Amino acid sequence: MARTIAKDHDHKRTRILKSAARVFAQEGFDRASMSQLARECGISKANIYHYYDSKDAILFDMLNSYLLQLRDQVCGLCLEGLEPADRLRRVVLEILLAYQGVDDEHRVQTSGMTALPEEQQKLLRGYQRDMVVFVSDIIASISPATFKNDAAKLRATTMSVFGMLNWFYMWNAGADANARSDYAALVSDLTLSGVNGL
Repeated sequence: MARTIAKDHDHKRTRILKSAARVFAQEGFDRASMSQLARECGISKANIYHYYDSKDAILFDMLNSYLLQLRDQVCGLCLEGLEPADRLRRVVLEILLAYQGVDDEHRVQTSGMTALPEEQQKLLRGYQRDMVVFVSDIIASISPATFKNDAAKLRATTMSVFGMLNWFYMWNAGADANARSDYAALVSDLTLSGVNGL
């Protein structure tokens, strides 16, 4: 007879992933152990193995859950009826708000993804690419003539926006929603002024 799934299965799984993100971010994926993860979660090592058969499986599920949710949150925004500049403002704000409370996951994404097999990395990079394309299309729509025949300039502009957003995450991790909103407006103003001046 098949083993039944506990009622709190999803809650425990989420707790394991959140705790793993903290351990991987602090210790580094290579140095972290299943024993450390169990201690951080407040459960036995055997219990962790009930959910995941390896540290690598935890890393992949954590990054897959994080990046998929981030991609869907950002790319799923309803921007219908908004002018290009307002679409950029809305998306930039959403990204900064989505980063709130996931500093560990973001750090592990940056430092730990290469520990995974290439096929898994490819899937995760696909989520990132979806967001980049989404933002890039919005930037291109702000000044179509500027970017029409210059894909390199569009890519550089798009990655500069992500660079500014990631700078904020690196140096203002504990910032509240108001600080994020203020900085989102600054990034949008800088981008719009810069694009219009190209």
